[in-house]
Amino acid sequence: MTDITSPNPTDALSRKDKSDLVAAGLKRRYAAERRFRLYGSGAVLVALFFVMMLFSTIVSNGYPTFTQTMVKLDVTLDGQEIDPDGTRDPAVLSNANYRKLVHNALREHFPTVKSREDKRKLAAMISPGAPFILRKAVINDPSKIDKRLPFVFPMSDDIDQFYKGSISSKSAESDRRVSDKQITWFLRLVDLDRVEKQFNTTFFTNGDSREPELAGIWGAAVGSMLTLAVTLALSFPIGIASAVYLEEFAPKNRLTRIIEVNINNLAAVPSIVFGLLGLAIFLNFFGLPRSVPLVGGMVLALMTLPTIIIAGRAALKAVPPSIREAALGMGASRIQTVSHHVLPLAMPGMLTGAILGMAQALGETAPLLMIGMVAFIVDIPGSITDPATVLPVQIYLWADSPERAFVERTSGAIIVLLGFLIMMNAAAVILRKKFEIKW
Repeated sequence: MTDITSPNPTDALSRKDKSDLVAAGLKRRYAAERRFRLYGSGAVLVALFFVMMLFSTIVSNGYPTFTQTMVKLDVTLDGQEIDPDGTRDPAVLSNANYRKLVHNALREHFPTVKSREDKRKLAAMISPGAPFILRKAVINDPSKIDKRLPFVFPMSDDIDQFYKGSISSKSAESDRRVSDKQITWFLRLVDLDRVEKQFNTTFFTNGDSREPELAGIWGAAVGSMLTLAVTLALSFPIGIASAVYLEEFAPKNRLTRIIEVNINNLAAVPSIVFGLLGLAIFLNFFGLPRSVPLVGGMVLALMTLPTIIIAGRAALKAVPPSIREAALGMGASRIQTVSHHVLPLAMPGMLTGAILGMAQALGETAPLLMIGMVAFIVDIPGSITDPATVLPVQIYLWADSPERAFVERTSGAIIVLLGFLIMMNAAAVILRKKFEIKW
């Protein structure tokens, strides 16, 4: 009988040839693995490079914000100008011409300035907020009247930018906002040791202003805190209750599956859609006021709810079934099992999800623009019903301003916002590490 089976080609190979084939295959696989690792490392390095470029640009543009150019002037607080009747009435003191007193103190160093145009340019070197600083000092302590006292006033944003090097004296006079005369006068003040750089406390204590040297982030920071307080008060209890019900008590049927799918889909919906929803429901239907932390917090709560629910359900799933079985076996009810055993063990993960949701809400701008929180707000909000704005919207407003000094303020506000976000994310990581239980 003829054998029709074809011979295996490898049977003719020697043992050495077979080992060489295996070694060549391993070499190719190891080379492919090294290339894959190289590609991954390269991608990480490229990402880190662009992140470092972003942060370095923000820091380089923003760090000058934290200093402000100031001028020291000896102001004569003339009683005939401030309070001619000597009543020391706060209403009379408030209406005095403090601008004249500040300008007189500045002109003492430039006796040759006589023309109206030169006087106007000289006065423009001082911030428009200087008279208000002087008025506040006099109202707080009327005993300063009829005395000659030293005061420190902020200089205008253009002079501040010149002193920081953002405006060059080498460029043509028509191409810069600081004239040659103003540069000469400023350098004379520097020679007289009247100019100094100070830490810019105004940036952290003032609200918004049309003048960059007087603009601050405190109003926006308070608005952000009030808005996040409303968001947390609404989204956390509702989100945790929803997660507990869906995971522990809801029947596993078609309706609950539809609800779960929709919650997962809502987490990926663009944030501006929630802004449109808030505009249609909270403002147009319920008639709530615009540009207040109450409405902003309600809109952000809607946006944050899916994140908290998903994180809460994941934390509940991480609790071993043996915990539930042991509690039920000891006679505990379903509610007692969840409230006394499952929920305390899942709470660290739930809190982490809530913090991450709050961090996401802190950086949102689009939904708040839709409900009018883009208004120019000078006063510091005192409650959730006062007009307010938030840090991301404040950054948006300053980025749209034409003054060069607002570029610094924009980057400085971004640095502050990033600091808040880093602290919130660090708190989430620390909380998870501290209370994490490994089964």
